[in-house]
Amino acid sequence: MSMKFLVGMALFAASLVMDAWAQHPVRASSPPRLPMSVVFQGEAKFKAIIAKAERGQWRDLPLGERTVLVAREMLGTPYLNYSLEVDDRIESPVVNLTAMDCWTYYENALAIARLLRYKPGPYQPEDMLQMVETERYWRGVCTGNYLSRMHHLEAVFYDNQQRGYATNITSRIPGAVRIHREIREMTVQWKNYRYLRANPSLIEPMGKIEAQVSGLPVYHVPKSRVRAAEAMLRNGDICAITSNDPGGYTSHVGLIMRIANRAYFSHATSDRDKGHRVIIDCPISDYLNGAAKHAGMIICRPNDVPPSPLWKKSVVRE
Repeated sequence: MSMKFLVGMALFAASLVMDAWAQHPVRASSPPRLPMSVVFQGEAKFKAIIAKAERGQWRDLPLGERTVLVAREMLGTPYLNYSLEVDDRIESPVVNLTAMDCWTYYENALAIARLLRYKPGPYQPEDMLQMVETERYWRGVCTGNYLSRMHHLEAVFYDNQQRGYATNITSRIPGAVRIHREIREMTVQWKNYRYLRANPSLIEPMGKIEAQVSGLPVYHVPKSRVRAAEAMLRNGDICAITSNDPGGYTSHVGLIMRIANRAYFSHATSDRDKGHRVIIDCPISDYLNGAAKHAGMIICRPNDVPPSPLWKKSVVRE
């Protein structure tokens, strides 16, 4: 192992400590705006995962380890796109554990993993919805407006880092480079989105949001340099796949799972040759090199959210 590599690793670890953000408290969950039957699918699966987590004392594990254990319980789940588009006008956090896309796969696994340490049980679907809201909405608050949801991974990574809930480690990885894209997917392809079709007045403000996202400082590790970077990746890291498309930064997302000293890519895939389902695929460098459309990766490392005051009340009762 070269001295240059060792120095890079040391600087990488030090930068994560120095750049840690102060954590904001978790906001109170938004009042229900849609029926639970609409916004939460798969309660039996939720309860089964929670029961297994409690038996196995997953709460005591680091967040990344918890996330991977939860994610493994979702393997084989069918792929479903646009699962968050559940109404024409009212926006709400949504969970679907019976079918999911690449984004909701990582989001669901992270939500349950965080929930185990955020508050004491018993856990209800509303608790998971609160964790999803914390991750997916600007400043952790769903206002009922479609634009309060973050629709771009770059925004999620940036906003969560600002609140101390994650660290985008990409720029610290040796070989990372800054990239720039003019984001316009949702404004150009607005007919693909139920809320935008029903509310064309949202297209213009969505364009302003996409312009802001375009200006965020985004780094990626080119796929030619990912194999050397695998050693720095951990269980539960969120791995976004960057695209060569000039109209968007990322095209796919999943989780890193450490297996046999390699960083494997686990994701919900729409590829029917891979089962159209949640899988553990090949090592991330092999995955990226398997398609010309893949440019590289972005790595965001989630943190646990600050614990709920309910822990103190639980201790008092005991």
